Order: sequence, then structure tokens, then C-alpha cells
Amino acid sequence: MTGHHQTLALVLFSAFVAVTLGITVWAGRRRHGSAEEFYVGGRLFTPMENGFALAGDYLSAASFLGISGLIALFGYDGLLYSVGFLVGWLVVLYLVAELVRNCGRFTLADVVAARMRQRPVRIAAGTSSVTVSVLYLVAQMVGAGSLVALLLGGTDGAARTWTIVGVGALMVVYVSLGGMRATTWIQIVKTVLLTGGAVTLTALVLTRFHGDFDLLLRTAAQRSGHGEAFLAPGLNYGGDWTARLDFISLGLALVLGTAGLPHILSRFYTVPTARAARRSVVWAVGLIGGFYLMTIVLGLGAAALVGPEAVRASNAAGNTAVPLLALDLGGGASSTGGTVLFAVVAAVAFATILAVVAGITLASSASVAHDLYASLRRRRGGPGGEVAVARIASVGIGAVAIALGLLARDLNVAFLVGLAFAVAASANLPVLLYSLFWRGFTTRGAVWSVYGGLVPALVLVVLSPVVSGSPGSLFPSVDLQYFPLENPGLVSVPLGFAAGWLGTVTSREEPDEARHAETEVRSLTGAGAA
Repeated sequence: MTGHHQTLALVLFSAFVAVTLGITVWAGRRRHGSAEEFYVGGRLFTPMENGFALAGDYLSAASFLGISGLIALFGYDGLLYSVGFLVGWLVVLYLVAELVRNCGRFTLADVVAARMRQRPVRIAAGTSSVTVSVLYLVAQMVGAGSLVALLLGGTDGAARTWTIVGVGALMVVYVSLGGMRATTWIQIVKTVLLTGGAVTLTALVLTRFHGDFDLLLRTAAQRSGHGEAFLAPGLNYGGDWTARLDFISLGLALVLGTAGLPHILSRFYTVPTARAARRSVVWAVGLIGGFYLMTIVLGLGAAALVGPEAVRASNAAGNTAVPLLALDLGGGASSTGGTVLFAVVAAVAFATILAVVAGITLASSASVAHDLYASLRRRRGGPGGEVAVARIASVGIGAVAIALGLLARDLNVAFLVGLAFAVAASANLPVLLYSLFWRGFTTRGAVWSVYGGLVPALVLVVLSPVVSGSPGSLFPSVDLQYFPLENPGLVSVPLGFAAGWLGTVTSREEPDEARHAETEVRSLTGAGAA
């Protein structure tokens, strides 16, 4: 990229960072120091505000960079991510949003532990939440590194490393100083910028093809080198039965994983009522659905105008397809329009990454402080002590995410998020649904459900082609590949549900009927909710 690209993009990066830091300082001055203020912003956000923030939390680097790149490289098979990420919100809307808002206070563990023995359940749920959050954070770090590598011509590994470190440092500042109030307003600003950027690029792509979507499809297929196969299933997941099972596994993880993401569940506590939580989801579904429709156009546009070979040459995983598309739509690398549009899109993508990592870090640090720390201490240190631990935890979580982000820098960000979704669907969703809907569910069932999904999911990822045994693995020179699928959801999700059932039916503990009745009434009516 030229010096003009670098200068303009860096100016826009700096402007967004300055604005968000200003929001953080403003929110920090308004903070009263309470746990409720730090974790959920005082529950003062409207459904529209929280809906925009939900969309901001969910539309990550995987959505803007990863999905479009996969569509540009694999055509129809890349659409699975767009469809799966969106359909998952139906599970959230109909099964989770209101009930979680009524039953919990700050975290997923609040819902599960409402009718169980607190300590073992909180430790299990907190461990799972932190694991999912770190996996999700890794994808954002990889997206940041890919973006800056493109900006600097793809040759400066040190710049990519320092970018990942810088993103990690910023997310710690956002969380420790501003809490949920600052994070929410950062998400809202990011959603407006991201949606505006996607609408602009989509309009330019359709204008280039005179509004003829069929012409866009045919051009993308022709430029892809695969012909009609580009527009049919099977280019990436149809080679053999292993690939087809991977397709099913990924779809299962994407559809079920959304309802188990800690940073999404925590958003339902930022509104005053369960009805507001449901309306927040409606706002979010509208924004997210419209965005994913646009990623289809952007991915096909990148295939048709930039070409899969140029995308792969820039980034083998396809993470830079959208910035390259913006460069072409603006008139090319040597034009002023191309320079401006590329810089704007790069800045929007960077803003997306910063906003999402802030939300995920807040949710994971809340799990560390509210669930793990509070459970492991013999005497609770009070809300103030929890908040202090949460701020410290954000530093540790940031350090882990930075290290893993540097390790996984060459993987597609949407693919990495798919792994996080698989772990969430395996460990968090079964225990959440059992807690809400199974009268006989016990403490042993809850703990077994979490670990019965979490441990197999992580082990299967370690033993999969993602980690070793293939040229695109994290460790290509090592071969520990004993599990053929790249996504573990097909095996680990059923294991999570089965472990919860087995733990319950073998438990000698009698279910607490009174506490279940209380939880049921609260979940359905909101009576007694925080």
C-alpha cells in the first residue's frame, strides 16, 4: 500500500481511538463505583440503545472481514457463516433473552446457580465463559493483525505484532476505566460506522454492475476459476464425507452457539425489564440481518472485481477481501478515491475490532471476578473488591488473548469465531437450557454438563487439523491429528447435553422443588428480578 493509504488510515484510526477514549473518560467520571454500574451500566439503557450495542458486540471482525473473505474464496459454502450467525439469534429471541434477564444479575453463572449449590456451578460456568471469551478475542486480534499487514504491504511482521499488542492494551483501558457504560456507547458508535460503511460499499458494488445481481453472480463465478461450481454447495465442504460432516458440525455450532456467548448474555442485564431485553433482540436481529445480507454482496463483489487469487495473495485466509474491494471500487491503488475509501474501510474495520474486544473483555473479566474469585474466596470481599478484581482480570485476559492471537495470525477470523461458537454451544447452552426448563436438574448435572461439553470441545480442537498435521495448521511440522473435523460441534454439543442428563440421573441430590418453582416464576414473570 502507498504512503497515502498508511497516513490517511492511521489518521482515521487515531480519530476513532481518540473518540472512544473520550467516551471512556466521560463514562468513568459518571461511574459510582458499584458492581451494578461497572458490570451492567446501571441497567439504564433503552431497548434501541441496547439493540445497537448487541449488534456492535456481535458484528465482529469475523463478520466484516472473515465472512466476506470466505464468500470471495469459496462462494456458496462461505454463505453458511452468514446464515448460521443470523439464524442463531432466533434461539436467543425465543428461548433465552427474557428468561436470562429475569433469572440472572450479571453473568451466565447467576442463572445456572439460582437453584443449585453455588460454588461448584459458578466455578464451572465461570471457567467456560472465560474460555469462550478468550477464543473469541483471538479472532479479533488476528483480524487486527491482518488489517495492518495489508496497510503496510504485508511484509512488516513487527508492525502486525505491535498492532495486536496495542489492541490488547486499548481493550484493557476501555474496560478498567469505563466499564459497561463506556463499552456500550463504543458499541453504538461502532455499529453506526460499520453499518454506514457496509451500505456504502454494497451500493457501490451494485452500481458497478448496474443493479443486476445476476450479472454480479455470473462475473464472480467466472472470475473465481471454478465456474458454476462457485455458486453451488461443495467447493469447500463437499470433497468427501469428512468435509460434509464438517459442514454440519459448523452449522450446528453457529446456530446454537450464539445463545451461549457470555458477552451477548451479559447485554440482557443492561436494560431495566425483560420486555426491554426482548425488544433489544428485535432491534439487533434487524441490524444484524441487514448487515449479513450485505456481506453476501461484498463477498461476491470481491470475487468479481478483485479476484480470489489477488485476495489469497494479500492474505491466504481471505481476511483482507473487503479492504481490497474498497480500493478497487474507489478507483484503484493510484487514485485519490481508492486511497480514501480504502482508508475509511480499514478504519471502520479497526473500530469494529476495538469495540468487540472491549465487550468480550468486560464479560470475561466479570466472570473471573463475580464467579471464580467470589466462589474461591472463603469470605466475599464485597462489590468493590469484585470490581477491582475484574479490572485486574482484564489485564490477564488481554495478555492471554494477545499471545494466542500472535500464534493464530494466519487463520481466517470467521473460522476462529466458529471454534468459539462450538465451545459456547457445547458447554454453555446445555446447562443454560437445562437450568431454565428441566425441573429435576441437579448441581452434579450442571457441573457435568459444562465440563462434559467444554473439555471434549477443546481436546477435539487440539487433535484436529486446525492445530497440527496439515499445511494450514498452527503447527504444520507436528502431527497430532486424530480427529478429522475442523469444528468439534457435531461431537461436543451432544456430549454436553448427554453429560448434563447423565450427571442428573446419577446424582443422589434431590432437586429443590421450591427453588425451581421460584426460578420458574421469576423467569416467566420477572417477579423478584434484579
